[in-house]
Amino acid sequence: MKGKLIRYSMQIAMLGQLLSLALITEKEFSLIKNKLMQDYGVVSDLTS
Repeated sequence: MKGKLIRYSMQIAMLGQLLSLALITEKEFSLIKNKLMQDYGVVSDLTS
């Protein structure tokens, strides 16, 4: 589980970088983040 959480965190960090560089929109960010949360079994978003 720890390894999955680390991979999830890395993907969320990269997603945040894409958003900050305006390479994706807020809507795209939200859609991808929600899909990642489902894929990795993350039930709470404490980063908001």
